Amino acid sequence: MRKPQRLGFIYLSLFAALLLTVMPMPQIVKLARPDWALLVLMYWVLALPQRVGVITAFFTGFIVDVLVGTVLGVNALAFSVVIFVVAQHHLKIRNFAVVQQALLLGLMLALYQLLLFWLSHFLTGVYFRPQYLWPVLTGMLVWPWLFWLLRRYRRQLKIQ
Repeated sequence: MRKPQRLGFIYLSLFAALLLTVMPMPQIVKLARPDWALLVLMYWVLALPQRVGVITAFFTGFIVDVLVGTVLGVNALAFSVVIFVVAQHHLKIRNFAVVQQALLLGLMLALYQLLLFWLSHFLTGVYFRPQYLWPVLTGMLVWPWLFWLLRRYRRQLKIQ
């Protein structure tokens, strides 16, 4: 008989990331808040690409749209595109050191921010400000600790 796969932890970690996404913060800190949901999704796509993919990213992005109050589908589309790129190259990215992963995933976070800006610009007329890229920097700084934490729990719970 097979043991249960304990996939509930994946969804629990995504739920925690969604809570961190909408947690109230001062305005200065809020500008530099990492994209928690996307970072957690990127970890699970790198670790278990057969379990988490573009469909999960789309629904998570849609939930972020609802929670944050943006135009419906903007985050869903941006999450899907970024996770598709990460999923296509997950074998290469996994072989990098964690610092190199942070730099590469920083490019993915920049792609996400630029997709958000581009879609928001055409839908609502928003103009680009350099402050939009602060979450890219903080996401790169948070990645090693997030990777370590989720990897530890994945191995401890034997999630496959």
